[in-house]
Amino acid sequence: MCKEHNYTVLTGEGSAPIKAWINDVPFEPEAEQQLRNIAQMEMIHSHIAVMPDVHLGKGATIGSVIPSVDAVIPAAVGVDLGCGMVATKTSLTASQLPDNLEAVRHAFEAAVPHGRTSRRHGRDRGAWHDIPDIVANSWSTLEKRFDAITDKHPAIAHSNNVKHLGTMGTGNHFLELCIDENDSVWIMLHSGSRGVGNRIGTYFISMARKEMERHQINLPDKDLAYLKEGSDYFDDYVEAVEWAQDFARKNREVMMANAIAAFRKVMGISFMVDEIAVNCHHNYISREHHFGKDCYVTRKGAVRAQKGELGIIPGSMGARSFIVRGLGNPESFNSCSHGAGRVMSRTKAKKIYTLDDQIKATEGVECRKDKSVIDEIPHAYKDIEKVMAAQSDLVEVVHTLKQVVCVKG
Repeated sequence: MCKEHNYTVLTGEGSAPIKAWINDVPFEPEAEQQLRNIAQMEMIHSHIAVMPDVHLGKGATIGSVIPSVDAVIPAAVGVDLGCGMVATKTSLTASQLPDNLEAVRHAFEAAVPHGRTSRRHGRDRGAWHDIPDIVANSWSTLEKRFDAITDKHPAIAHSNNVKHLGTMGTGNHFLELCIDENDSVWIMLHSGSRGVGNRIGTYFISMARKEMERHQINLPDKDLAYLKEGSDYFDDYVEAVEWAQDFARKNREVMMANAIAAFRKVMGISFMVDEIAVNCHHNYISREHHFGKDCYVTRKGAVRAQKGELGIIPGSMGARSFIVRGLGNPESFNSCSHGAGRVMSRTKAKKIYTLDDQIKATEGVECRKDKSVIDEIPHAYKDIEKVMAAQSDLVEVVHTLKQVVCVKG
């Protein structure tokens, strides 16, 4: 292991180099091994870039940037296709907010379906039942392409699609009201392509595994099954993923519009919002050109940070978040982290921490304070300040946000 610039280079015989921005942040051995498995794949172009929020993931390491030529690894992208962030600044200042923000939280919760209800308990509270006009209109821009995809792959049609458009989901997805360093009020949220993205990802991961079996290709990990350009499913996969990414972006736009409307209603005063919101993916594929070749860049828990491009790096509940501007570092394939990154599993967090710990950690934030959100306690994540310091050559901070209301899925 040797140090070069702001990153650490890990090398292995017969493998592509791994360049990791991990200075002063935890880097678990299991995640390193997972990355080394990926680096052995013949389609890797130049090297793999690793962001400071790196941790073990399903299929591929979260916080990784994987450039590939003539092939893609569906499990490396995962099933939350197009997952990402959107944030918009309002004309309100902190002094205009009410002292008690409980009504704002309830307004957000009513405006944006979130969470999930088991099928055994009837209607899913995390999905629409009567499709609002804003959702129907947005779906109409996606429906024709979706029909073309499902005509070829009918199994994808049996998914929550329009019913999940404009909904948050579960886990670490959230909707927040934040205040920046100038006391300006922001709305920020995190979600992806929901049920339909999961169905697309799962379906093509299965197809890739079947391709490996059919061609008797041995892999260091079955999750690294790939689709080669020109193969039966390659073009269909790329088309479906790009559609899911568009669904995810539209999903965030609908949620933001509904959240703004709800916030206006509960505030009872007029305010403006920035015309241009920051809206960025952090689980996706992109066709790009790096180090002399056209390639497919898979960002698994990473944000594109081209020079001058705005992005969002959220902290955990109770921690700061950041609006950033990319510095266009070619060694990271113009990328940065997508958040703080977990240091322990959800199961472990629930075993270690108590409800009192969660209440103390989220002091000053209007949010649910019950046992079901202990797995999202800030202590289960890396120190966001250290994560930001480790990538100072990838992005510069434009705004620093602190949440005052948080709705968790």
